[in-house]
Amino acid sequence: MYFRRIADLRVDSDLTQRAVAAHLNMNLEVYRRYEKGIREIPVWALLKLAELYHTSTDYILGRTDDPRPPRA
Repeated sequence: MYFRRIADLRVDSDLTQRAVAAHLNMNLEVYRRYEKGIREIPVWALLKLAELYHTSTDYILGRTDDPRPPRA
């Protein structure tokens, strides 16, 4: 399910797959595989995506439907 969320978050943020891959400092094809659900996303990348999109890792993983980031 997370692969749909990261694709939706990217589109809603008007970012390209190439831009997100660059933000994560990874190969574009590796990132594409995350969005397609072909590859498991590593924890470090999940954390960076949550920061990029100002949301929680639980939202990306589909554990909640509340996109607000957690309170510090």
